[in-house]
Amino acid sequence: MGIQTTYLGMPLQLDDLDVENLAFFKHCSAHNFHLQKCAKCGLLRYPPTTACPWCMSPKSEWVPVDAKGAVHSYTEVHHAIQPAFKAHTPYLILVVDLDTQKGKPTEHEALRVVGNLTTPDGKLAPPDMVRKVGIGTRVRMVFSDAGPGLAIPQWTIDEGTKQPDKPWRYPQE
Repeated sequence: MGIQTTYLGMPLQLDDLDVENLAFFKHCSAHNFHLQKCAKCGLLRYPPTTACPWCMSPKSEWVPVDAKGAVHSYTEVHHAIQPAFKAHTPYLILVVDLDTQKGKPTEHEALRVVGNLTTPDGKLAPPDMVRKVGIGTRVRMVFSDAGPGLAIPQWTIDEGTKQPDKPWRYPQE
């Protein structure tokens, strides 16, 4: 069964045929982060797919994953294209290296998950919080409830871990 809801006033839809994403967001709606683990090579993958990107095996199982890591890269959005995000600028879109599976399948790879920077309760981060985050900032996953059966995985600063003294940030305007 597909999902239809709204997030920040924007319509979101997952169709019945989108089996992998429906399973992924089912876990997210319970505020649990699960990823597919390949039954053949044992590597986790994100985003959800029908086959392993490394060995092409179609068989996998959903496993819980510790959703903590460090910011690998980010984009700071000042001019939102989507009207629903205009009131929240500037906001950050983060690419996070999960601590899980770092350095696999090669030493330069990591399991990287995308999401917005939010407050611990899943609301888009205010400007003062945005200015604190840069490459290397330690973050943990939180979920923004969008509607019945759908929560969006997001990132917030992990206040419970040691942060870098000065995370790298793009030069400010």
